[in-house]
This record gives sequence, C-alpha cells and structure tokens, in this order.
Amino acid sequence: MTDAEKTYWDAIVIGSGMGGMAVAAALSKVDNKVLLLEQYQTLGGLTHSFSREGFTWDAGIHYLSGIAPGDRERDILDWLSETPIEFTSMGAVYDNLHIGDAAPLSLSRPYEAQERDLKDRFPGEAKAIEAWTAALREGREAMHKISPTRAMPEILGTALHWWNGRAIERWCGRTTQQVIDEITDNPELAAAFAAQWFDHGGRPSKASFAMHALISASYLISGSWYPVGGGAAFAEHILPTIAAGGGEARAGTRVETLLFENDRVVGVRTADGEEFRADVVISDIGARETVNHLLPEGCGHEDWIEEIRSLSPSVAHFSLFLGFEGDVEDAGATRSNHWIYPTGKVDALWTDAPDSPPPGFFVSFASIKDPGHDPGPSRKHAGEVVAWTDWSTVEKWADMDPGARGDDYRLFKARVEEVMFAQFEAYFPELAKLVVLRDLSTPLTITAITGHHRGAFYGLDVTPERVTSGALQAKTPVPGLFLAGQDVVSPGIPGALWGGLLAAASVDPKVFRQLPG
Repeated sequence: MTDAEKTYWDAIVIGSGMGGMAVAAALSKVDNKVLLLEQYQTLGGLTHSFSREGFTWDAGIHYLSGIAPGDRERDILDWLSETPIEFTSMGAVYDNLHIGDAAPLSLSRPYEAQERDLKDRFPGEAKAIEAWTAALREGREAMHKISPTRAMPEILGTALHWWNGRAIERWCGRTTQQVIDEITDNPELAAAFAAQWFDHGGRPSKASFAMHALISASYLISGSWYPVGGGAAFAEHILPTIAAGGGEARAGTRVETLLFENDRVVGVRTADGEEFRADVVISDIGARETVNHLLPEGCGHEDWIEEIRSLSPSVAHFSLFLGFEGDVEDAGATRSNHWIYPTGKVDALWTDAPDSPPPGFFVSFASIKDPGHDPGPSRKHAGEVVAWTDWSTVEKWADMDPGARGDDYRLFKARVEEVMFAQFEAYFPELAKLVVLRDLSTPLTITAITGHHRGAFYGLDVTPERVTSGALQAKTPVPGLFLAGQDVVSPGIPGALWGGLLAAASVDPKVFRQLPG
C-alpha cells in the first residue's frame, strides 16, 4: 500500500464503541476500506474488558437484550463478526429489586411472568399492573416508530412523525414518572415500575417513557444475555471484519479536528498532526462531543449545533470493581442483577458523595454469568457495585491531569470506596468476607475512556426532547459528516448497534440490502 493509499480511505470512523465497530464492519462488508480511530489505548469503547491481579471486569456491560437466537440483532452481530459471538442466557430471573425494607422482588420474563411476579407482591394492584404491561408494549412500539426516521430524508421522517403523532406525543413526549402516576398511586409499586431506570440512564422524572419501555421491555421479550468471554468478545469478533475488508483499527489515536474543503468534511487531523482523507467521516464519540471537539470554528450549521448543545447529558456514576476468592455462589452471588434502594426512593442521585450512603446502587457478578470464566484454584470471581451520581461530585478535579489531582482527590476516592463497600456489605455480608481486591472508577474515568461530556455513561439524556429531536439524524447537515452510536437511536449495546447500522446505511445503501433478515 502506497503512502497516498495509507492516508486516503473510503470512510473514517472516530470512536470504537459498539456503534463505531458496527458502522466500520458494516461498511467493510460492502467493499469499503475503513479506518477506525480510537483515542483510548484499548479498542472497544465501553465494551472493552480490563484486568487487575488476575481479575477481569467489563468496563460497561452487565447484561444484554435483543440477542436471543433468531432475534434480528443476533443475526446482524453474526453478519458483522468474522466468527459468531457466543452468548449465554442469564435464565428466567434476571433482576432482583431491593426497595426499602421490603423483601427482595425477583423479576422474570416474559411479560406474563413479570405480571405474576408483581401481582404476587401487590395482590390489590392487578389492574394497575396490567395497565403497566400494556403501557410498556405501546411505549416500545412508539419508540420503534421514531427510530427509523434517524436514517430517512427529512421530508419522509416528518411525514412519519405526523402519521404517528398521537402515539409519539402520548408515549415519547411524557416522562416515565408521568405515566406511572397515571397508572398507580401506590408508592411501592411505582418504585418497582421505575427501579431499572439506570439501564438507560434516564431518571424517571426526566426520561421519555417510550425509551424506558424500549429498554425495560426488551428483556421481557427475548431475555437477558451475557457474552461468553466478557465484553471484550465484541472487539475480538468484529474488528477482524474491518481488516478483512482492507481496513484498519488503531488505538491510542485521538482525532483533534475534522478537515474541510469547500464546506465539506474530507478527513481528520489527529493530535499528533497526522492527516487522513476520506469520502466520509462517521463520529461515534457522541453528538455533543462531535460538535464541541471536532468541528472547527466558523464551519456553519449553527442552528443544528445549538440544538445538539441544548440536549442535556445523562447521569454519571461510580463503579466499585470487586475481586473475590472463594465460593461466591454459596455466599450469595447470583447470575441475576440486584437493584438496591435502601430508602425506597428510586429517582435520587448520590449528589453528596461520600458524605452519606448512596440512595441507590446496582450489583452485578459478571464472572458467574460467563461459562467461559476459569476461576482457577483460588476460585477468583469478579463483581461490580454501581452508584449513580452527578458530575458535580468530581467537577473540581476535571481539568487536572490524573497525576496532579492531589491528596484531596485520593482521600475523596478512598471515602467513596469505603461508603460503597459498606453498603454492599450490608446486603451481602458473606460475600464481603471474600473480597480481596477493590478498585474504584469515577465519572472522570468515563471521560478519560470515552471523552463523554460530564462523565455521561450513556451520552445524551433520554428526555422527551432528545427522543423527538430532529437533530440526531445519522446523516448530519454538515456534508460528509455522519453520526453513529447510542445518541442516534438509544442507549446500550443494541441501541448503539442500530445507530451504527443506520449510519452505515446512510453512507452506503448496500448495507440494508445485505443485512440478514
């Protein structure tokens, strides 16, 4: 390959999360040579895995929906991958709710099974529970009516919005809390309805109900799954497709700016000063991050840029990664996850960390979900505790280099770790005795990995304004620039996958013609 060929590509993709890998692999499958650039040292974005002292954790995967055998997303992942990714079912029960002083409530699938779970706990609320199930079905369908417009010409998307206007207004335009309040005034049942909101990062008082329905109901339809080998399996199986198509994926390469000629994007310049040219550039780093960090001043399209900037970021979080040695299942670890709200309030963030316990947290044990995990003679297992918070808790250190944050930051992290572990120990006392390693990540970690504004794990918040925004098209108004990933469709791996596919099809329509199913 000549030097000119090395610097000119059919497409350049910025960011190697699920959306970036999907768009790059899909374009590679239809004979495009793609360059994938990732600023972090490990490819895969928040699907990547990392290890410490013999323990391995996923950076962002806890469970997945929509990938049961026969599901379209599963077939698409097989198409994108050089060899198929293997997934294992988490079983009928996938989440456990611990709300206030009530006994844990196990949630199972499908819709009918979860109705029974809820009716057994709330026998006097049968009508409300049935109304909730109906709302989930209708809200999910409303979201499916909006998603295709992200890759449609404006006139067709506008027509589809108009045609489905009533459903969109009822389910997309109202918050999760507004829908719950219409269905029940039982606070315990309302908390159970809303408890899994961190699966999409939108607090019940702020999130579009349609987005809550899309994500929550997906587990009821096709179950909960985990990739054999952990999150790293996505990059291991998908990235070879890019190379097979003549492309390349590079880690540790931060794009500094987009290159323009005649008001059109024609390539990128990296922080090292290297320039690459392409017919199109696709950004998977987030819509806000794209306009804030990649577009040069004076490039125009101010109305579009301002609409993107008007959309709020999702919540931030702390993750306490735990390493266990011993019989974790005998001590209380489960394949299913645990949502824990000690006070019974599900909408609050941990804004005063670490001065009081977190109002809500999530516990997951990745290694026992994975049949490919070898615990070895010391029976090593990995777990994680997640507490949702606000960027304000770490903001004063945000502009400092990691090594310059000082003793007050180290003390802050140590106190957050202690408070989170104490909460974990209160609910899993026998498991706490088996912990031999603790490693805390903060919202600053997410920013370091992804570059996301204010440590937003899920990118843009899933508000009604975001769900109905016309600015989040895969094809932007900037000629030659496209968006991929979870900001285009929805948070999470399946949403980012579809965001990547819509971007790929917007660049090269042959993608949709070759998609399986």
